[in-house]
Amino acid sequence: MKGLLVLENGKCFEGELLTEESVMGELVFNTGMTGYQECFTDPSYEGQIITLTYPLIGNYGVAEHFNQYEKPIVSGIVIDQLTKQPSNWECENTLENFIKTNNIPCIYNVDTRAVTKAIRSGGAMKAVIVKADTSKEIIKEMLSKDLHKNNVERVTTSEKYVCGKGKYKVALLDCGLKKNILKRLNALDCEVTVYPAKTEAKEILSTNPDGIFLSPGPGDPKDAYYVIDTVKQLIGKKPIFGICLGIQVLALALGAQTYKLPFGHRGSNHPVKDLRKGKVYITSQNHGYAVSSENIPDCIEITHINVNDNTVEGFRHKTLPIQAIQYHPEAGPGPVDNFYLFEEFIKMMEAEKND
Repeated sequence: MKGLLVLENGKCFEGELLTEESVMGELVFNTGMTGYQECFTDPSYEGQIITLTYPLIGNYGVAEHFNQYEKPIVSGIVIDQLTKQPSNWECENTLENFIKTNNIPCIYNVDTRAVTKAIRSGGAMKAVIVKADTSKEIIKEMLSKDLHKNNVERVTTSEKYVCGKGKYKVALLDCGLKKNILKRLNALDCEVTVYPAKTEAKEILSTNPDGIFLSPGPGDPKDAYYVIDTVKQLIGKKPIFGICLGIQVLALALGAQTYKLPFGHRGSNHPVKDLRKGKVYITSQNHGYAVSSENIPDCIEITHINVNDNTVEGFRHKTLPIQAIQYHPEAGPGPVDNFYLFEEFIKMMEAEKND
């Protein structure tokens, strides 16, 4: 079935549709060569249409344990070549069947290189995936609608739950939690209590956790004002570690500012320098907003920077046990180079327990 990807700026790309579903969302691109299933099930992509820059997608199929969320959360997918006969010892199904079963709007046989160049020059923007015979009036009407802003509310857990048993009691505020984060914390002897994003600080502190973890999540951090208010009340009470959206809400709670990047950082191959160690690590990233390096409060020390554009990738509080990272150290998908950051969180909790 013939389909179209139409961008807000009027550019149009032809391709083939896998499903008859139409969709409007924010068009972004991801530069990872692998990890497509983890991306499709990453809550941070809520409301977005992903263009995958690697030209061959689906070559190792799909498997249940790659999922990072209970279901695919991405709004749409743009692919160049779609592999229909995958080969991999872990393969349980084809990507084509995965997309069709989950009714994900997908257009393939698209010049994704040209789409990516359009995003890089024009920035992330609204776009639609539609059937080729869709009228211009309908496309115009779809693109005239605003992107929703309640992204975190759409992906957070509806109820509190506990995952694992361990020495360290961690309270995790779920703004868009990925499964690999829980696996990593459990592997480090943590019992994790996961709370909905709108949980108040009083309830989180009532169980006297050893540490507080702020999860990644989608959208503009300023739209999750209720999370920022909660974090303000948690500062100074317990050790805190934040990832991705977690660093952004922490920054806002501490008096720093955030801003929207032109086309974001999305992929599993972004170089980041740990200024404390003088080492560069390859990281997995998925974010459209960043912490501003201007007018940083005196209490914040920048610890990591992006080698490509010098944006802030990590900071710590100078006097309190608070640390945050912009990228995804849990390797879901991506390299395992950054597991050491979870170990630093454990050390913060251990030091606080021994005081």
